[in-house]
Amino acid sequence: MSLQWWLQGTQPIDRVAQGKAAARQDQLTKPRGALGRLEDETIRLAGLQGRERPSLEHIWIALFAGDHGVVAEGVSAYPQAVTVEMLRNFVRGGAAISVLARDLDARLEVIDLGTATPLEPLPGVLHVMVGAGTANFTKEPAMTAAQCLIALEAGRESVRRAQQAGAELFIGGEMGIGNTSSAAALACALLDEPAQALVGPGTGLDSQGVARKVEVIDRALALHRANCDEPFEALCRLGGFEIAALVGAYLACAQKGIPVLVDGFICTTAALCATHLNPGCRDWLLFAHAGAEPGHNRVLAALNAEPLLDLGLRLGEGSGAALAVPLLRQACRLHSGMATFAEAAVSDRPA
Repeated sequence: MSLQWWLQGTQPIDRVAQGKAAARQDQLTKPRGALGRLEDETIRLAGLQGRERPSLEHIWIALFAGDHGVVAEGVSAYPQAVTVEMLRNFVRGGAAISVLARDLDARLEVIDLGTATPLEPLPGVLHVMVGAGTANFTKEPAMTAAQCLIALEAGRESVRRAQQAGAELFIGGEMGIGNTSSAAALACALLDEPAQALVGPGTGLDSQGVARKVEVIDRALALHRANCDEPFEALCRLGGFEIAALVGAYLACAQKGIPVLVDGFICTTAALCATHLNPGCRDWLLFAHAGAEPGHNRVLAALNAEPLLDLGLRLGEGSGAALAVPLLRQACRLHSGMATFAEAAVSDRPA
């Protein structure tokens, strides 16, 4: 494992393919621009995939799971055992992302990075034991540098497998009770914001629970902020195993030339951290939806991101990104399948 591998260059966008895709859009039997953002997204995918007619038939979904020590501070509406219970649910096919992956005929890979509750070896789960969950970041850094490097590498390795499988789009998902607290704390550190600006109810806290969560994250920021000037250090101190794996995956996708469809608040915070580590990563990130968590829109704005959907989602797991795939698929199919004015013998408007 080479230290700071994320600083390596990212793949360039293929401007020739992008230009050809734009020219094709202008020749299709419709008023120019009539398909709105679907045209823009197809042209962008053409540049990322290096072909005039992009395709999204082969989807790779990597779901990273890990527990969070900050749960001891009462920041979650659900008990920590749910992380392990959901891992079982993912591979048995009962979770939302399991259903969506089947419907998309997508490959779903589940990676356990370390849970607080002991977990038996599960068929269908790749166990990468970084630790028994992170430490409580109100008292100490969430991860050691070594743990963070292992989690980053786990994300990178998932992308290697995706590339070998011929993936045309990468979706990262996450599971970990307490991870909206970790994401909010990390985003606050990266954006120099107070907790009040980004903290929300997560899995369903009431107003008192949200207030407690704000106080907990403010305490963590007071402890760590002076040491968070470097994004890697911020990730170590305030992140989670699954968040670090997402960061590693997004960086590796940009380096290997695989477009990414970013999911909700936790994933978008990981994307923010990835762009702080290597700004070239941003070109490879598409954003699926604007979620209900208050901090999500703030992080999207910091990334200058325009998400495809706004459905009030707050589930995680990669589910919002999976829901956006059919829209992008149809955009690609329209781009490839529609006739041009010349092919259809339809009169174009005068030049």
